[in-house]
Amino acid sequence: MVSENFTQYGPSFQSKIISSLLSDNKFIQTISDILESKYFDSDANKWLSKEISKYFMEFRKAPTLEVLKVKINQMDDEILKVSVVENLKDSWRNLEATDLDFVKQETLSFCKNQVLKEAITDAVDLLEQKKYDDIKVIIDSAMKAGSERDLGHDYIISLEDRLTESVRETKPTPWDAVTNVMDGGLAGGELGVLVAPAGIGKTWCLQALAAHLVREGKTVVHYTLELNESYVGLRYDTVFSGTPTANIKFYQEDVQKVIDGLKGKLIIKYYPTRSASVNTLSSHLKQMEIQEIKPDAVIVDYADILKPTTFYKEKRHATGETYENLRGLAGEFDIPIWTASQANRSSLEEDVIDATKVSEDYSKVMTADFVMSVSRKVEDKIANTGRFHVIKNRFGVDGITFPANINTNTGLIEVHEASTVGGKQVQGKMDNSEEYLRKTLSQKYKDLAGFE
Repeated sequence: MVSENFTQYGPSFQSKIISSLLSDNKFIQTISDILESKYFDSDANKWLSKEISKYFMEFRKAPTLEVLKVKINQMDDEILKVSVVENLKDSWRNLEATDLDFVKQETLSFCKNQVLKEAITDAVDLLEQKKYDDIKVIIDSAMKAGSERDLGHDYIISLEDRLTESVRETKPTPWDAVTNVMDGGLAGGELGVLVAPAGIGKTWCLQALAAHLVREGKTVVHYTLELNESYVGLRYDTVFSGTPTANIKFYQEDVQKVIDGLKGKLIIKYYPTRSASVNTLSSHLKQMEIQEIKPDAVIVDYADILKPTTFYKEKRHATGETYENLRGLAGEFDIPIWTASQANRSSLEEDVIDATKVSEDYSKVMTADFVMSVSRKVEDKIANTGRFHVIKNRFGVDGITFPANINTNTGLIEVHEASTVGGKQVQGKMDNSEEYLRKTLSQKYKDLAGFE
């Protein structure tokens, strides 16, 4: 016999149902018309489920913690109020639980069975009355209960919607040449990947992308999995002010003036290497939503060293899943995500790094919406030059290479169209790299000799 409530699942499971209602709009949309508060054991969870569903029906989204605080403060029953607060805390601690998908599936199945059970009971009475058409109606209705409501985009009748609504609300890069080939930049739900070998400047490039958006008044979250928060902050000081990181302490007032003039918001969050998964980032973003902070973009430095959510014997399979989950995260929160990936060691002396040089799993390239490599040989590091090569581009042409100025001492990164004056100057430096290297070393020798 089918149980009448959630008692069979226990208190922890019921707490996770509340967690799922608070964290997954798609789940609550699907289950809202068949989830009854009476299914819960405790009065506190009954109250929470009822208030969450009521709020969703009015605003089409789950209530934030602030909303629930207001509702709780309006309660007259002090004993129930204390109990609700404790249950809400338990549910909040379960937001990162790894079995929430199972909880949602089991809860949906239970509620569907309850609806079908009630329909069959009603059908027995109708059968005695020989109302066969009515039986079909209530059984059909019960079978449809808990079905997903979003059927998708009705193409034939939706041309006007496609023309009046922005198809992609993009966030531009700091480099016009790159933004143009991306048709405006990266949009919500999309994943951009920078590919480069170790020591080339992946983090500097990611920080340049973030800094541009902060200057434009956007909110950016930077997840760092290698460098600590303070050091990443110092490097942002360099990017924003142009002051070398080692010299910032000598120009603290000047740097502070630049930072005070920024329009946007930057949040840097550090997790030790391999300690954070995509689920960890999702939980942190949900905590930000509770505090009414909505990021416009996310930087993950970098995806290759995120903790896998599933164990695989081969590392490449785990890495491939991580990139898929990261793109799923971008879709869940409707934000663009930029990350970086290692290129093979053999690419260190390549003029242009193509897709064959991406380390581990090639599915990184398949999953991402935009992939661009950064290459800098030894002479490039001395000349402060480099090449950005578009490996994959869902929004336009690919296979294009842009000459660039890359100065990791001051955080300056400029990407040029090859045909522009700046592009020709950089290309000229790279074409005559050996001569430029000889002159640079000669000048350094003369400068050192002057101190003797």
